[in-house]
Amino acid sequence: MRVLAAIMAALAFVAVAPAAEASPGRGLRIATYNIHAGAGEDNVFDLDRTASAIGSLHADVIGLEEVDVHWGERSQFVDEAGQLARKLGMYVFFAPIYDLPPDHRQFGVAVLSRYPILSAENHEITRLSTQTPDPVPAPAPGFAEVTVNVRGAFVHVYATHLDYRPDPSVRQAQVADMLGILAADGGPKVLVGDFNAEPSAPELAALWTPLRDAAPNAGPTYPAAEPVSRIDLITVSPDVAVVGAQAVATVASDHRPVVADLLVRR
Repeated sequence: MRVLAAIMAALAFVAVAPAAEASPGRGLRIATYNIHAGAGEDNVFDLDRTASAIGSLHADVIGLEEVDVHWGERSQFVDEAGQLARKLGMYVFFAPIYDLPPDHRQFGVAVLSRYPILSAENHEITRLSTQTPDPVPAPAPGFAEVTVNVRGAFVHVYATHLDYRPDPSVRQAQVADMLGILAADGGPKVLVGDFNAEPSAPELAALWTPLRDAAPNAGPTYPAAEPVSRIDLITVSPDVAVVGAQAVATVASDHRPVVADLLVRR
């Protein structure tokens, strides 16, 4: 009887294992939000309002742009990344674009996550500084990468903020830099951020070979009150399935956030 029981258990394992492998994946809700340094469309600084808007997305991982950390009076010199993480009960990685002496006034992007952040890196990409006269394109930090374990699926999430100026050449260089960084990583990838360009812009064209637009029908995101441009994007690698996505109406910033429901495989 013991031998028969062992054989039956082995057969049961063989029968169940393929079904587990064929499971549709782990659900992951991703968002991107340019928080305008904690100021709403009304230009009033209110980090509680920002936190409430982020919380209402019910996202597992959120990429944030225009984040101040002890930057200046406009945001009352607070650590916005740290305070938002505490208010929302999330892990955080902050990737400064600028870190100015003598008091480490910082401005950049951040990633909030309900899942522990296993690794994080602040990559350099081409930038045209807003802090120096007569700037020239040069490598600078502020391209965030984190790896999170989504119930057994290890996902790379990247948050970016591309150049806002009319000349597309800097954004084109930034896209090339980002794709070089993504190419070094394996597994599911999600790139989010404020691209300051519509998906159809020529300078973003190179994105759409290794990645795809996760929210083509989500609606415009900027300006928040009456948006006309879709410049806040969520993009995913081919091994990530998209269940749905939308831009969320709120004036807690001058941009609307975008949220997408994804499935990622182990």
